[in-house]
Amino acid sequence: MEFGILSTAGIGQKAVLPAIESSDHRVGAIASRNLDRAREVAAPFSIPRYYGSYEALFEDDEIDAVYIPVPNALHAQWTKRAADAGLHVLCEKPLASDANEAREVVEHCADRGITVMVAFMYRYHPRTERAIEIAASALSDVRSVSASFQFPLFGDPEDIRLNPALAGGSLMDVGCYAVSAARRFLGEPDRVYAHADDSRETGVDTSLTGILEYDDGSTAQIASSFDTPLIQRYRVEGSNGWLEVTDAFDAPTDDSLELTYEVDGERNVETFDPIDQYRLEVEHLAECVDAGVPPRTDGTEAIANMRVIDALYESAASGAPVSLD
Repeated sequence: MEFGILSTAGIGQKAVLPAIESSDHRVGAIASRNLDRAREVAAPFSIPRYYGSYEALFEDDEIDAVYIPVPNALHAQWTKRAADAGLHVLCEKPLASDANEAREVVEHCADRGITVMVAFMYRYHPRTERAIEIAASALSDVRSVSASFQFPLFGDPEDIRLNPALAGGSLMDVGCYAVSAARRFLGEPDRVYAHADDSRETGVDTSLTGILEYDDGSTAQIASSFDTPLIQRYRVEGSNGWLEVTDAFDAPTDDSLELTYEVDGERNVETFDPIDQYRLEVEHLAECVDAGVPPRTDGTEAIANMRVIDALYESAASGAPVSLD
């Protein structure tokens, strides 16, 4: 599969471009709103073609799919434009600014026969798959999940993640991973409650803590922040044991990772060899396109995650619990 890259965003250069290069697929072109910038990024990656607009890349007949790491508020627009051009899409999370917009994107892509996949890369790491397996098969009656992704965002006050017009905020940037993990282990919540803080008075949440409640009494706690030291973890607790994962989401590609769990009083630690979860997500997309099946993190999953995020924001604004009917 030949990929086009929309924008010269740092995540693409740091993780996704190298991941595609290390796979059996390739990057055929990159586009930026600035031709010189596109040329500058293309050179070290030996990308053969570069364009000064996204529209120009869409006209490249050799491209099969695009990776879209533009600001959050533009994900929906450019995913639909790519679908109109007949291109499959790997879009950075979140797929859209809210659940309604995510539904529009998913329907738009489905109408055009296009596969759309959201880049929740952690879902493709073998450790995540193993954690899901243990929770489902070995832990009895999972009652509690806690998930957190926090890091210090300092420097440029004009950072797009601090811009409300671009759908910034800690929940949209990293808290969406915590929501994804909580939902994966407990399912869809019946109601949520959240508290948010805008410590820099930018109009976005620089930190948010939320509770996901379920009618059976189980709960999940999620947290995101731009104001605290780096932490990315989740813990799942059942009546007969627990499991815990650190470096849970943006896992290093060059270090081994551990999964710690205890079941019926017996503690275990499993070690996973270094692997590039970004490469695995790229390969998964290509396999799904070839097989004509939905990806693991498809549009339906994107809508469900955004429903919870929308409710968390609504609760944080009102100070009251919000039901998800």
